[in-house]
Amino acid sequence: MFNVYSKTVQWGGQELKLETGRVARQADGAVMATYGNTTVLATVCFAKQERPDMDFFPLTVNYQEKFYSAGRIPGGFFKREGRPTEKETLTSRLIDRPIRPLFTKGFKNETQVVTTVLSTDGENDADVVAMVAASAALAISGAPFMGPIGCARVGYINNEFVLNPTTAQREESALDMVVAGTDEGVLMVESEASELSEETMLQAVNLAHEEGKKAINAINELAKEAAKTAFEMPAQPDNSELETKLRDQFGTAITEAYKIQEKQARRTALDEVKTQALTAICGADEEARDAAEVKTVSSIVKGLEADVLRGDVLTTQKRIDGRGTADVRQIKAEVDVLPTVHGSALFTRGETQALVVTTLGTGSDEQIIDAPTGEFKDRFMLHYNFPPFSVGETGRMGSPGRREIGHGRLARRAIERMLPDAEEFPYTMRIVSEITESNGSSSMATVCGTSMALMASGVPMAKPVAGIAMGLVKENDDYVVLSDIMGDEDHLGDMDFKVAGTSDGITALQMDIKITSITSSIMQEALAQAKDGRLHILGKMAEAITEGRSGVSDTAPVMERIQIDKDKIRVVIGSGGKTIRELVETTGCTIDIDDEGIVTIAGVGEQKVENAIMTIERLLQDPEVGEMYEGTVTNIVDFGAFVKFLPQHEGLLHISELVPVRVGNTTDILEEGDTVQVKVVGFERGKVRLTMKDIPQDTPVAERVASVIEQGGTASSDDNNGGERKERKDRGDRKKSGGRGPRRAA
Repeated sequence: MFNVYSKTVQWGGQELKLETGRVARQADGAVMATYGNTTVLATVCFAKQERPDMDFFPLTVNYQEKFYSAGRIPGGFFKREGRPTEKETLTSRLIDRPIRPLFTKGFKNETQVVTTVLSTDGENDADVVAMVAASAALAISGAPFMGPIGCARVGYINNEFVLNPTTAQREESALDMVVAGTDEGVLMVESEASELSEETMLQAVNLAHEEGKKAINAINELAKEAAKTAFEMPAQPDNSELETKLRDQFGTAITEAYKIQEKQARRTALDEVKTQALTAICGADEEARDAAEVKTVSSIVKGLEADVLRGDVLTTQKRIDGRGTADVRQIKAEVDVLPTVHGSALFTRGETQALVVTTLGTGSDEQIIDAPTGEFKDRFMLHYNFPPFSVGETGRMGSPGRREIGHGRLARRAIERMLPDAEEFPYTMRIVSEITESNGSSSMATVCGTSMALMASGVPMAKPVAGIAMGLVKENDDYVVLSDIMGDEDHLGDMDFKVAGTSDGITALQMDIKITSITSSIMQEALAQAKDGRLHILGKMAEAITEGRSGVSDTAPVMERIQIDKDKIRVVIGSGGKTIRELVETTGCTIDIDDEGIVTIAGVGEQKVENAIMTIERLLQDPEVGEMYEGTVTNIVDFGAFVKFLPQHEGLLHISELVPVRVGNTTDILEEGDTVQVKVVGFERGKVRLTMKDIPQDTPVAERVASVIEQGGTASSDDNNGGERKERKDRGDRKKSGGRGPRRAA
């Protein structure tokens, strides 16, 4: 029934198994990849006919995690997987980026790659396994794919590289890097690091690339046995004559448009050239135009734009805006641009601008994430928004797309390792980067703005972090590396290489290649040039702010932590959470307590927090002999009164301890609800004994004391007065009746 083919290879200390022919047989390509006990199914389907109106490659990559893979049921009301999580979106992009440039030029058929996590062992992350599976499925599908690709994850622990580190190892690693590439070279890098040098990062890239070739070899062996017949690309029409005509007629206009340095004006001029070209070739009546012809003309015009931009850079070493290849655009760094937020920064670099805002919260503001491997909390969030007005256009407004999620995560990777730990700074931190202008490298502007906004809000960052985007223009063996690329240089260039870090090392690195690969020497040159640019940007940022401020903003919650005994956690929480809810209500602060007895108190204003701390300390306070307390009379009895003088403690104020004279009735001095000043005189059978003799009292108790003393005669020298005899009589009656009080007469 099945024609099963499989290949295995030792990879990073574990076995990688690739299998096809047993599952999802109707897909063009389907491969089950297993690494350790993590299993991913990858499928590929592509349309056999091209849509005539399609002017781009419609590739979709979906990575999805099933909760059953880890033996869990999803949380929430629906109990099934819903919209993609951030991890799923980021992994979809991780797979998409290295495979997209490897499809044959001109292939515009709709293609979908779906990777599904079927089993996860909690040790081996499924993202790299999914990438290998997708590469294998493409290799056997028959699609015009110039792969396969290999990939690997690299860690750096105790100054040694670790291939495909486990989840536990990644927690202690100074590096988390994923690299993908072909046999020839590297295509994609995604990483975060703890201030590692350019040399160390390059060594990690080279190691991952070499180890990824093991996966490539296994895929090639599988494809020899199981690959389907290659898809025959339809013959591409010869448009050389049309291209020559358009170049002769509009080449000069395109060249002149690229001399305009201001983005919107340049874009308007280029759009006008395209409109004239379409009119000249396809006619003035837009509705009567042939869709295929429009697509062809548009493609040729775009190619002419690329030729002008790339040719000028290679021949003159000058760019659109007149900069040299290593020059960074003009920078303006500002903080405190918004009055009521907890921290804000405006970072402007050329025509790219990020308005970044920090909000500080408490433990209750942490994001709860429900993942197949378990539920966890996140105290640092970075959200990137790219509204259409940032590029002078109209467009959809709504939930963030894949690009926004990806750029936000890159900025987070760059910043996260410079943040203080929860013990030093217990706040929850949310960053929002609003891209208000964009002409390339908005994610790196977000890194710079985030660093400044965090420091402005009082977050004690270890060091400021800056980022820069590098580009590449390469024709055969001739190439040039560009610093701080603009939008056109990104779109029409061959590389988008983003590097972020401090003055001492790299904290994040992301690279995407639009050609088949680049060499290690080009990467080395790009890293060195990026370091110079990063240090320059850090210097500009230092003109606005250099370190975290000593205190948080007046508008931010004040937060303090106190340690209590674990045995007293239940006292703070109370039965069913009653006590802690009352504390929150009465103090106006948020109060969180963990299993280790660490109580976090947060509120707007220092006085509120101090009052809350005093209330908690009083709640946990134990009475001490000789100490004075203020209490409230809760019950009057013949032999004295019971006084609640601490939240958890009540004591007996005997009638003989009210005043230094004999008293006939307790009610001569006290009433229920009175506030009295008392002193602890001792403990008897676990009960607290109190006195208020010779202790100044407030009105009206003081007036009653004065009246009784004035009318009471001699000072009491015998504590065994009538009240105490009455107490003993009551105790005797209770003993006779079995402790239930005096027996009632029949």
